[in-house]
Amino acid sequence: MRKTFFAIVLGGLILTACGGNAATEGIDVDLIDNPRSAEGYDESAKMPVITFDQDLHDFGRLSAGENISYSFHFRNTGNSDLVISSCSATCGCTVASYPKDRIAPGGEGYVTVTFNSSGKSGQQYQEVTVVSNAQPARTKLKITAQVGY
Repeated sequence: MRKTFFAIVLGGLILTACGGNAATEGIDVDLIDNPRSAEGYDESAKMPVITFDQDLHDFGRLSAGENISYSFHFRNTGNSDLVISSCSATCGCTVASYPKDRIAPGGEGYVTVTFNSSGKSGQQYQEVTVVSNAQPARTKLKITAQVGY
């Protein structure tokens, strides 16, 4: 008797949960404005695009203890202002500086990555993640070096 009652209640819950369109009730789809959505994609949507000349730099051979920098050049190839909100590195030995001002469409700038080889030896590979309001929102810049040759 208990098993039958449980089965009926469970079946009713499943039918109720799966029936209708409860997941979208109360959501006004007019409030969702994503020009990059799969349906109705609009190429002319005003979005910034960060385009780097290159995303990898090899410092080559370094002596342990060297501090060395490289500036990655980029351009805003989109059609609205670009804002870089942060740059984070995979290791404390690598730091990045970036423009804090808005970059207009067609504008250019640099993300400068500095690598400190103190305490390092052998092949090094570090990444810096650039976070912006562009599409895609995250861009990875990579550096390599051979320390202590």
